[in-house]
Amino acid sequence: MENEIGFIMHLNSEEISSWVSRYLWPFFRVAGFFMVLPLFGTRLVTQRFRLILAISVTAVVTPLLPPMPVLDALSLQTMLISAQQLLIGVALGFALEVLMQIFIMSGQMVAMQTGLGMAQMVDPSNGVNVAVVAQWFLIFVNLLFISLNGHLLAIEILVDSFYSLPVGNGGLSGDTFMMIAKLGKWMFAAAIVLALPAISAMLVVNMAFGTMARLAPQLNIFAVGFPVTMMLGLIVLWLTFSGYGVQFHGLLTEAFHFMRDYK
Repeated sequence: MENEIGFIMHLNSEEISSWVSRYLWPFFRVAGFFMVLPLFGTRLVTQRFRLILAISVTAVVTPLLPPMPVLDALSLQTMLISAQQLLIGVALGFALEVLMQIFIMSGQMVAMQTGLGMAQMVDPSNGVNVAVVAQWFLIFVNLLFISLNGHLLAIEILVDSFYSLPVGNGGLSGDTFMMIAKLGKWMFAAAIVLALPAISAMLVVNMAFGTMARLAPQLNIFAVGFPVTMMLGLIVLWLTFSGYGVQFHGLLTEAFHFMRDYK
């Protein structure tokens, strides 16, 4: 009788471990993903809401995932796999966060070149002072990200990652970490390309002011040059802002390609 009870308890413990493992490993990856995902990973979203969101997404996508390894809850291997899943989720969301920083950096460049950089405001999502132009760009791309269903595509890529990066088969490779590091180069290059029209226009304006100051030294060019530069900067923003949506769509596609190439 005691042997039968022990056998039944052993079966129940195995079933519980299998059930917990099936939901626990996806939860770690999903939670790491929402920690850094744009909009959801900012200070504007509370940790309790992110936790509820991670649990809800895990409960929905787990039936679509391949079988998960069943391990002892207190083993070293379990802790290593948990850390790996968190790291994979953070790496997937980091590519989209870099995408948002491209437009923040571009807005900072434009603001400094046009004299609009003195208009500063506190970024509520990061808690730092940024130029109003950069915050305007950030709000614009966040709205585009939601309207293009970027968050749904990001979750789809997260689900696909369980097939390309199965749980228990190791974490990210060295090539993947190098790819993540190269996202910094992509961020700086893309930000300069976005800000290049405004920078070029302001360069021409400053060259014209320098020529006028050289030809007519009695004119106080610096007194009138600053407000004219600000006005021309606003005009350049108005003329170039219509193309930012297309640029964002192309950069978002590149970010998704980065996320799908993680192995």
